[in-house]
Amino acid sequence: MAVTCPIDFDVASLRVEVQTMYSRVATSPNGEFHFHRGPQYAATMLGYDSTELAVLPPDVTSSFAGVGNPHAIGRVPAGATVADIGCGAGTDLLLAARRAGPRGRAIGVDMTEAMRQRATAGASACGLDNVEVRNGDATRLPIDDRSVDVVISNGVLNLVPEKERAVAEIARVLKPGGRWTG
Repeated sequence: MAVTCPIDFDVASLRVEVQTMYSRVATSPNGEFHFHRGPQYAATMLGYDSTELAVLPPDVTSSFAGVGNPHAIGRVPAGATVADIGCGAGTDLLLAARRAGPRGRAIGVDMTEAMRQRATAGASACGLDNVEVRNGDATRLPIDDRSVDVVISNGVLNLVPEKERAVAEIARVLKPGGRWTG
C-alpha cells in the first residue's frame, strides 16, 4: 500500500485546488459539485440525528461535505478537548462542542478561510464559547502536544497526500489514552 504520493506529484497545486473547491462549497453550497452536501444528506445517508442538526445554523449545515459520521463511532464525553481536523463550516465541530459542554473545548482546524469563517460564525450563533477555529492543515496542526482527548476528521485525510505526516500529527496532539474517531 502506498502511503506517499509519486515524486512528481504537485502537493502545492493540490492544496490550491482543494481550497478553491471548498471555498466554493462555503460560499455556494447549492452549486454543482461531484459530492453530496447538506443536512439532509448527513441525516439520511450518514446517520446523523436530524434533531441535532436542526439546532445548528443553516449556513453551517448547508456546507457539510463529510463522508462519514465520527459521532456514531463514539460520543464525545463531557469536559473533553476535541480537535476537528478539516472542520469545514463546522457541523462536526459544533456537535462536538455541544457534547463537550462548557467545561470542554472544541478546536477546529481548516486551511480554507471561507470555511473557517462559517465555523466561527456558527459557533457564535449557537452561543458556544468553547469553540476555537484555527488556520492550519492536517500535516501541521496548530495544537499543543498531548492536549486533545478526541480527534475527529470527517473525510479530510482523503485529500491529504502526506498521510504519514497527518497521522503523526494526530498522534502528537492526542493525550495518552486519547482517541481518534476518524
